[in-house]
Amino acid sequence: MTRVLQVFARAPVPGRAKTRLAPVLGDDGAARLHARLVLRLLDTVFDALARLRHPRVELWCEPDATHPFFDACARRHPLHLRVQLGDDLGQRMHHALDDALTRAARPVLVGTDCPSITAEALAAAFEAIDPAPGSASAPASASDLVLLPTEDGGYALVGASRIDRSLFDAMPWSTDAVYAQTCVRADRLGWQLHALPTGWDVDRPEDIERLRATAPELFHPLEVR
Repeated sequence: MTRVLQVFARAPVPGRAKTRLAPVLGDDGAARLHARLVLRLLDTVFDALARLRHPRVELWCEPDATHPFFDACARRHPLHLRVQLGDDLGQRMHHALDDALTRAARPVLVGTDCPSITAEALAAAFEAIDPAPGSASAPASASDLVLLPTEDGGYALVGASRIDRSLFDAMPWSTDAVYAQTCVRADRLGWQLHALPTGWDVDRPEDIERLRATAPELFHPLEVR
């Protein structure tokens, strides 16, 4: 079974990327930090390709793939540029996951602003939905869904061995109810859900110092107000 890692990323346009960080970093600084977070995640992925059993890596771009930053990402790493399609985050995620499953692949979809998405977390996510034969760490059977919940009540990673639109439709995105509601919906479907250890993401000004302590290199020469 082919593995596919789908990275969702927005073009780093000032005033449109990581806007909730603008009061601390300014529009330009917030966009630059976003770009660095994308590159940091891609570097993590490509440093761990063998451990992840060489997934196809796709960078799903928003609003399209024409921004020079995306071309730079594709020159930095051998990845495939795709375009997010849908009117909201749920539709875009469903489209991407369904696209991979239609190709008989096993997808794991991630955002780029969660420092908890490490090589270890990615490996565990793939093992949950696509267990390696004979692996001591593999579950007895593949899970239908794997999520990495975040402290704010959302999730930063979703992987699937099958998909249903009800997991995403009419979801109150960007609220603290997203992860809990997703679990309820998966249970209603009778699906087996595997949860990874809870992580945290960078969404609010108060997350800046925590990120600086974790990855200080991301802030050179960003000026924090």
